[in-house]
Amino acid sequence: PNSTAGTQRPPHERRDCCFVEGCSEAAMAHNQRDLRSLDLSVDLQVQPCPTKFFQFAVGFIAGGAYGLTSVVVGQPLDTIKTRMQARSDCMQSGSLRTGLELARTQGVIGLYRGGLPVLFGGTLFRSAQFGVYEIALRHLKEKTPAYKLGFLDYQVAVAGVAGGIARGVIEAPFDRIKVSRQVEQPWTMRTLFQGAGVTIWRNSVLFCSFSIYRDVIPPLIPGGLGPFWLGALCSNLAWLTVWPLDVIKSQRQSGLFPNHTTWSLLCEATRRGILFRGLVPGLARSTVANGSAMVAYKKIEELANTQLPRWR
Repeated sequence: PNSTAGTQRPPHERRDCCFVEGCSEAAMAHNQRDLRSLDLSVDLQVQPCPTKFFQFAVGFIAGGAYGLTSVVVGQPLDTIKTRMQARSDCMQSGSLRTGLELARTQGVIGLYRGGLPVLFGGTLFRSAQFGVYEIALRHLKEKTPAYKLGFLDYQVAVAGVAGGIARGVIEAPFDRIKVSRQVEQPWTMRTLFQGAGVTIWRNSVLFCSFSIYRDVIPPLIPGGLGPFWLGALCSNLAWLTVWPLDVIKSQRQSGLFPNHTTWSLLCEATRRGILFRGLVPGLARSTVANGSAMVAYKKIEELANTQLPRWR
């Protein structure tokens, strides 16, 4: 008979339904236990992709280390060199006599005359030098075809000129103060850029030469050179290439040769045979300072290449 309370299933159908539901619940429980027993792990490895910013930052940071080391190690010899080039009372003295006389009268502080502006500025303009060099070289390699004229890679040469100009623009006022302090002459803000033209000219040739030598020399030496001797050798050759301009730069920035142009000083130095005045202490400074600085440059470059990508 029909009932409004609903129809109840027969006992055997209720048993079948319970059996099916029980099997489903058991299967689900078994699957959950299987999933829990699985050791699922995802190993995500993110490889740092170097960007231009970090590549360029390496050049600036390493260049800063180069500049700082160069000033700390080489300033006394640079002071002797500058006084021999620009002071009339040192024009006939040798490097040893000039250095001993300065140390006797003024002590160690005298040997480090003019070191403070270069200590601050040297890190800046040398980091700019290497940083702009790296930027220019990468840009040239990306945008222009590779070409060598004999041993000369024009991309390296052009990038070296760019780095030298960048250094000269920043260095000129710091170097003017440094030279004035070394030869014990006053300076004013109005004369802060005195000799800037010849400073930029010298630096463009200097760093172009350094870059070429650094590119050409290592393959010629079996087994290569360590950072110290590579820096010392390339720097000394670059200074020999440009030394007469360094003599004129010191004279222009000293304030001891008023009403003289760069050209007139160059002609006068040629006539008097002093185009290589101060070469001995200059090359000694270059060997010690630039050799040590190149070691610092390479160490910082290696460290920056491995550490900087992790900071992004």
